[in-house]
Amino acid sequence: MSKIEGWFGMEAGEFSSFLLSIGSKIGTAILVVLIGFWLAKFLAKAMTKVLVKRGTDPSLITFLSSLVSILLKTLTIVTAITQLGVEMTSFVAILGAAGLAIGLAFSGTLSNFAGGVMLLLFKPFKIGDFVSVQGEDGFVDEILIFNTILKTRDNKIIILANGAVANGTIVNYTKAKKRRVDWTFGIAYGDDLKVAKELITKFAAEDKLIISDPEPLFVGLGELGDSSVNITVRAWTMTDDYFDVFFKMNERVYNEFGAAGLSIPFPQMDVHLAKD
Repeated sequence: MSKIEGWFGMEAGEFSSFLLSIGSKIGTAILVVLIGFWLAKFLAKAMTKVLVKRGTDPSLITFLSSLVSILLKTLTIVTAITQLGVEMTSFVAILGAAGLAIGLAFSGTLSNFAGGVMLLLFKPFKIGDFVSVQGEDGFVDEILIFNTILKTRDNKIIILANGAVANGTIVNYTKAKKRRVDWTFGIAYGDDLKVAKELITKFAAEDKLIISDPEPLFVGLGELGDSSVNITVRAWTMTDDYFDVFFKMNERVYNEFGAAGLSIPFPQMDVHLAKD
């Protein structure tokens, strides 16, 4: 009796056939995974191209492409397992028995998936919008199945869970076409308030990016502060021009208030030393 026959209760020829059968199943399973994953990637890209040509919302495109990719890869893995000889009925029974544990373990993941669906249904933002979410500011770069990806102004990538995004406060700075720009300019006590208001009105009139709809320019005395008289200024502009208008007005006030005899106060402290 050969050693193989003694160990496994089968002759050498039967053992060779057994090894060939196992090797064939493993090879087929590996081939199924390779082909399936390649097909999933190919179909996801093809669907993306079709949706782009049809003018579909970019937010929906990234979500659907990632969803299709994950579903196809899952189907591929299940198919590969069946190629190894695992009965589908047994496999389903195992999944059913482990379903509760898996559901509890992935409850956060499932909530992220549900959050992604909610974001696509209610559309609080879209690709390219500048938003503030979960204490993070940035442009929406992608909306995936489980995550939303933001890109900051200095090109940092922020990955947020969709569940937290959907259930949290979302501030969308670019959804509306127009935005109000607010400033507070301080002048010293004793400075001519009328001159300051006239200068600010002149600066606004010369800025073609400031619009009068929905409201005209507002310039008024906002507060009598501890060390300054604070002037409140409100003006409207198109959302895309917000920062141009904001920075330009700040610069003109700083450069031209002094020439008009106006001073911009800053916090100061007088220290008096008592003599013994």
